[in-house]
Amino acid sequence: MTARQDETAPGSGWDVVTDLVVVGSGGGSLCSALVAHENGLQALVIEKTDVFGGSTAMSGGVLWLPNNPVSRKAGVQDSPEDARRYFASAVGDVGPSTSPERVEAFLNAVEPMTEFLLERGIPFRHCEGYSDYYDDRPGGKARSRSLETELLDMRRLGPWREKFRSSGMPAVPLYTGEVSPMSTAPYSKRGAATVARVGARMAAARATGRELRGTGAALQGWMLLAAIRAEIPIWTGTPVVDLVVEDGEVVGVEAEREGRRTRIRARAGVLLNSGGFSHNPAMRQKYGPAPASVEWTSANDGDTGEVIEAAMRRGAAVDLMEEAWWIPSSILPDGTPQFAVYERAKPHSMIVDATGARFVNEAASYMEVGQAMYARDREAGAVPSWFIMDSRHRSRYLFGLTPGGVTPRKWISSGYMKKAGTLEELAAQCGIDAAGLRRTADRFNTSAAHGKDPDFHKGERAYDRYYGDYRVRPNPCVAPVSKGPFYAVALYPGDVGTAGGLLTDEHARVLREGGEPIPGLYATGNCTASVMGRTYPGAGASIAASFIFGWLATHHMIQNTARSTSVA
Repeated sequence: MTARQDETAPGSGWDVVTDLVVVGSGGGSLCSALVAHENGLQALVIEKTDVFGGSTAMSGGVLWLPNNPVSRKAGVQDSPEDARRYFASAVGDVGPSTSPERVEAFLNAVEPMTEFLLERGIPFRHCEGYSDYYDDRPGGKARSRSLETELLDMRRLGPWREKFRSSGMPAVPLYTGEVSPMSTAPYSKRGAATVARVGARMAAARATGRELRGTGAALQGWMLLAAIRAEIPIWTGTPVVDLVVEDGEVVGVEAEREGRRTRIRARAGVLLNSGGFSHNPAMRQKYGPAPASVEWTSANDGDTGEVIEAAMRRGAAVDLMEEAWWIPSSILPDGTPQFAVYERAKPHSMIVDATGARFVNEAASYMEVGQAMYARDREAGAVPSWFIMDSRHRSRYLFGLTPGGVTPRKWISSGYMKKAGTLEELAAQCGIDAAGLRRTADRFNTSAAHGKDPDFHKGERAYDRYYGDYRVRPNPCVAPVSKGPFYAVALYPGDVGTAGGLLTDEHARVLREGGEPIPGLYATGNCTASVMGRTYPGAGASIAASFIFGWLATHHMIQNTARSTSVA
């Protein structure tokens, strides 16, 4: 796909003139471009890296959309009132990014945006049981407010398949609801049946020459197919150098393309969806909590923050710059960060700090646990924290991508995973206070024998139990850590992207320090201060916000264009 170029007057200084320039190729970018196309505007998507998809393509590919029509059709009882109550109880008011106007704009756009994308061929399906992360709070839903897409045969992308961002994970065609049971395979009937079903799906795909994918690859693949049908131009390998401003209004961008500077005029506006600054050490040191390392992030490698800095040079305000979408991660022997998500919810395990004390509900949302690690580190040394397992956890449950009962020798020889006959010996290997760990284990095990966790309430929420072991009663998340040998892995506050950035209003307009909008400049996604504030309320919250505010930004541009035309 190539950009359609309008005629430019000799000496105008513009190489390309279009209506809307979208910076970045995450999910919200294509949502914006499709809205522009549907309303008669030209849109050009420019991507810094040589591959398409942004962090969305590497993600779980889920959107958290309260009171959406797909989940309602599946029987979920939801309402605008419940959505507002849940937002108020889970997210709250942490400043301008979570203003009532922005929250209302987000919630009110869910229905029309979802319907629009369904009409464009995006095959959404309800994520049954993928609970709100705080389902026990007012307005929370245990059955889920999250959507994913049907699996996609990536061959349908044609030549774009070779320019599609990969997560680096094995290409297993999974739905979200299959992850939890697979984490107990092959030692549970449900897990074994899920593995068999997924295996049969993969075999059938191979036999017919298909390359089936789920998660973020499927979501972004379906979005890309819609963009291809609409003939929306997408330029990869085109980093933005600066914003172009005339008389205080952002009128375009200057970018590098094919070895030369290219000035692109945007008549309706510029939408930034460029990601955050997870891979920018200087910005992380300046704004983020310490300790931190770019070696702990799983964000895409284009997440380097220069577009945020360009907007700041033009007077843009920022907020929540110290926040990220935290996700506890171990660092594999080859230096690759590996999420710890379903492992933490399983019984026969706990997380402790350097003193050997627990400090968090291990099954809580990844962002909540990451924040707790930093808060605890200021008191007792919790970066890294230690994920402690007994032999039952290690023999029964998936750890990362490695089945239960399989512990690679390199994990032990490299020191990545510690192993010992007693908790005291394990503590010595990890540098944990041995007496403290013993006290913690004794206290935990006394209650865990009855499936209870009076200290941190692990397993009491539906979300906790989503990744638990259904065979363990009465609490699928809690059982004693008492059977040797014992294992430990260091956990760091990794992330999948930063969560602070440019401050925007309910129309996604970028604001100055005084609160007034910068004409012509809009933003969405991880380069903005999120409407989710300091909370991850449900699976796919950051992706949903990117889509929604991309949608809102473009509609605001369309309205402005219509007003300008009528005045002219």
